[in-house]
Amino acid sequence: MSSKGNEKEFEQKEIQPKSGIGMLFLITICWVISMGIIAVGGILLARESYVEGGVFLTIGIILTCIVPIFYGGLKVVGPNEALVLTLFGNYYGTILKQGFYYVNPFVSFNNPIYYREREQAKAVSMERAKGGHVESVRITAKKIVSLKNMTLNNGIQKVNDVLGNPVIIGAVVIWRVKNPTKAVFNVEDYTEFLSIQTDSTIRNIARMYPYDLIEVEEEQGESEKTLRGSAQEIAESMKEELSKRVEFAGLEVEEVRITHLSYAEEIAAAMLQRQQATAIIAARQKIVDGAVSMVKMAIDKLGDEEIVVLDEERKAAMVSNLLVVLCSGKDTQPVINNGSIY
Repeated sequence: MSSKGNEKEFEQKEIQPKSGIGMLFLITICWVISMGIIAVGGILLARESYVEGGVFLTIGIILTCIVPIFYGGLKVVGPNEALVLTLFGNYYGTILKQGFYYVNPFVSFNNPIYYREREQAKAVSMERAKGGHVESVRITAKKIVSLKNMTLNNGIQKVNDVLGNPVIIGAVVIWRVKNPTKAVFNVEDYTEFLSIQTDSTIRNIARMYPYDLIEVEEEQGESEKTLRGSAQEIAESMKEELSKRVEFAGLEVEEVRITHLSYAEEIAAAMLQRQQATAIIAARQKIVDGAVSMVKMAIDKLGDEEIVVLDEERKAAMVSNLLVVLCSGKDTQPVINNGSIY
């Protein structure tokens, strides 16, 4: 156990316990023998050998009461599971391999999730009892610590981006317990610890970036990462920061994914109008660029092939008419001039 500032960090100690099969067989034999001793004591008492019978009977009763205690040392650990044990308040060791084992019968398991669900179940049961219901609440958590990959759906939360705009963002975290000893002893409840650290990480990372590239170009005149355009890179940044925060608790973050991203309701309508206006301006710019190119091509082609010779005034009128036709958002009505253009 090492000291880290004011926090005590427990170093994991893997134990190699005895096989549970052999000990189960041995304890059962001892229990059968103890009951046999009681039977012998009864027979001796029936033959009026009170001293020997009393001794055998006393020994048999004591053994019959003591031997079942040793069944408490039998432990089962499944695949991707770990059992963190303490003995009289001291850290005893951790079983990391699957199997059927025998340890000190006085050790106790440690899993904060199990204790939390048990307390919640007691509270719910008491509430139901007050209402006249006697149905018990089932506890789904186990005494062991699961090492499997798990998913934390952090829901959605409102944060401010780098420009101060309120944004609704949500993320999901793929994680697992890497060091069960640290997860049990270094924090009160490692699942709640992960959830709180995830909230803080998302808020801290989201406020470093703008929501959209349009706002950056208008405010700063340059391009950079945005919440909407660089979701994958920002999720990686969230993963790196979250991994550092939960390392002390023995947790490993496999992946962080942004599942929801939008403006807050109070500015969503205004931002939608802003995006629509930007899109309309961009479309008009492309139309104008194309129209100017087409007008230039038409005038150059008429002059090169000497179809008609126009002075500067007539070229200006032609340019004006063509631009009106090409840039208009509605269908144009042609007008035929049957007189002289002069």
